[in-house]
Amino acid sequence: MSEGANAFDLIFSGEAKLYSIVALSLYVSVCAVALAAFVGFPLGAFLALSRFPGRSVLVVTMNAFMGLPPVVVGLVVFLLLSRSGPLGHWGILFTPRAMIIAQALLVLPIIVALSRQTIEDLWEEYRDELNAMRVGPVRCVVTLLWDGRFSLMTTLLAGFGRASAEVGTVILVGGNIDGFTRTMTTAIALETSKGDLPLAMGLGVVLITIVLAINAMAWGVRRVGELRAG
Repeated sequence: MSEGANAFDLIFSGEAKLYSIVALSLYVSVCAVALAAFVGFPLGAFLALSRFPGRSVLVVTMNAFMGLPPVVVGLVVFLLLSRSGPLGHWGILFTPRAMIIAQALLVLPIIVALSRQTIEDLWEEYRDELNAMRVGPVRCVVTLLWDGRFSLMTTLLAGFGRASAEVGTVILVGGNIDGFTRTMTTAIALETSKGDLPLAMGLGVVLITIVLAINAMAWGVRRVGELRAG
């Protein structure tokens, strides 16, 4: 019980180490989701509105990659960014930028698969009207993205939840360096192994709070979308 009390003391006392770890975790996850969305939404729209050989294979692949093991993503990014890798000249391995890239790759299939399904469903509903008004491809995509904004926001929140709870990927490409690349999940694992339970528990409470807040936001956004649709 004393560890639990100390954990809450760390949270409410504004412990600098704890909040620096939380801030880095949020920064990396938000940037990763933004990068994944920048690539994933157009790709999802392309898959939803286009028909070409191999499309079904690509759709199935993206759906399968939603459950891609995080350590595999971390290993691939590590090999790419290592000194002997093709992107080693970037010199960003064991930095937050490498963690952002790795988490973005981890989240990308989720955003592509869910946005594709959302836009495809909307296209089936509005295809006749959009064709009758002779809406161009770009305006069509913008219209569908705007109409599905509530579902797409839920997609972003799902991606953020995946990124913020990740351990294996960020350890491999970030190195878990104190004060530089240590996130909530990696710090919890490390501090638990060191026996610093108050800090580990404090970070755990913050992480659980963030996850609950994300799920509450996703539920709220979905409800707003349903009410407006109704």
